[in-house]
Amino acid sequence: MHSRTMDFWLPNGQEGVMSLLRTLLLDVVPTIQQTAALALGRLANYNDDLAEAVVKCDILPQLVYSLAEQNRFYKKAAAFVLRAVGKHSPQLAQAIVDCGALDTLVICLEDFDPGVKEAAAWALRYIARHNAELSQAVVDAGAVPLLVFCIQEPEIALKRIAASALSDIAKHSPELAQTVVDAGAVAYLAQMLLNPDAKLKHQILSALSQVSKHSVDLAEMVVEAEIFPVVLTCLKDKDEYVKKNASTLIREIAKHTPELSQLVVNTGGVAAVIDCIGSCKGNTRLPGIMMLGYVAAHSENLAMAVIISKGVPQLSVCLSEEPEDHIKAAAAWALGQIGRHTPEHARAVAVTNTLPVLLSLYMSTESSEDLQVKSKKAIKSILQKCTYLPALEPFLYDAPPNILKHVVGQFSKVLPHDSKARRLFVTSGGLKKIQEIKAEPGSLLQEYINSINNCYPEEIVRYYSPGYSDTLLQRVDSYQPLNN
Repeated sequence: MHSRTMDFWLPNGQEGVMSLLRTLLLDVVPTIQQTAALALGRLANYNDDLAEAVVKCDILPQLVYSLAEQNRFYKKAAAFVLRAVGKHSPQLAQAIVDCGALDTLVICLEDFDPGVKEAAAWALRYIARHNAELSQAVVDAGAVPLLVFCIQEPEIALKRIAASALSDIAKHSPELAQTVVDAGAVAYLAQMLLNPDAKLKHQILSALSQVSKHSVDLAEMVVEAEIFPVVLTCLKDKDEYVKKNASTLIREIAKHTPELSQLVVNTGGVAAVIDCIGSCKGNTRLPGIMMLGYVAAHSENLAMAVIISKGVPQLSVCLSEEPEDHIKAAAAWALGQIGRHTPEHARAVAVTNTLPVLLSLYMSTESSEDLQVKSKKAIKSILQKCTYLPALEPFLYDAPPNILKHVVGQFSKVLPHDSKARRLFVTSGGLKKIQEIKAEPGSLLQEYINSINNCYPEEIVRYYSPGYSDTLLQRVDSYQPLNN
């Protein structure tokens, strides 16, 4: 219900409604109390102005007091109000903490009724998710061990919200994530990865990701709970959120060290993520794309594992197909991490015709700044290793000066040692193009050009230099034929 509508039917406006409902909370008839609490919850849920009105009207202390005393129906309604108020902002969540609600909500996690536990877990989750301080307050109230008990309960809805609350607690800092680990949550979460319920799976994967992301030690604890190869089955799930969160979990593990990345490779994780990227679109692809970049960044061998698993063509597809710049930027970054190691790695990227796409994204005025930066970095890191000349040659014609320098540099490295390439460079027009480049005397670019020219006889270089045909014509004009 909109507040303006409410002003219409109650002359006192928000304050009038709240004070009326506060009176009804104290009614002797339990159903009236419950209905009043439910109405407050729905109003507070609607927007932050109405939630603030609940706080200002001093309704929270009454709810907290009744939460401990009343029946299960009232407890659920009261917990719903606390959740509805706390979700909007850290300030409103802090108001709930300040009125002593946490201890009572934690007691509700032990209630015999699963619905009361669920309502309390929702309220605690919405408080914890805002920041580390509020999350710490939830931990200090003793919520974590009881949330771990809740994920072991038979009710799916209770398992879901308990896993979600643990995820929101763990996300803020390594210390809070360690609290979740110390309560034994990881083993129970890992065991539930085979549960058929998609919503539960994506909450579990999220919680394990939030633990893994902070440090090597925490990631290793998650791995030790034997999530591989079970987590790879989640990459094939019909549910997009399950796929995305499974990719995110693998990314958060692989990013830390070469050893953890190698473990992912050994369990078939890289190939499974590449298949997953191929089977979905948009933001669902993003964590998988980044995971391939992290794996490839660690070492030559790990980058080669991505190449062998056919990761480069899949990333190239994302670079060309995806409409969103931030996804293209991630694909550009990942391709740069793969191609930057050795000439073999660079060639694997270059043969997929990725370099011209990266160049056009870098040059395009429609590309975001981040996409331009990442495309440029990727081009430079791949070019500096690339000795596959057919992929380099188009850049002689299209590249701006800051990239052209790297292209010419690569030709100057390869041509002195490859006679076939030298001949091809002449017949393809490459040598002619080199003579047309204007370089500052003494610059690095001029040095590269000199190195290339030194690979050829002087008359060949002269022949392809600009203005040479005019010189020849002048010689024709001034040539006196011999009289017979």
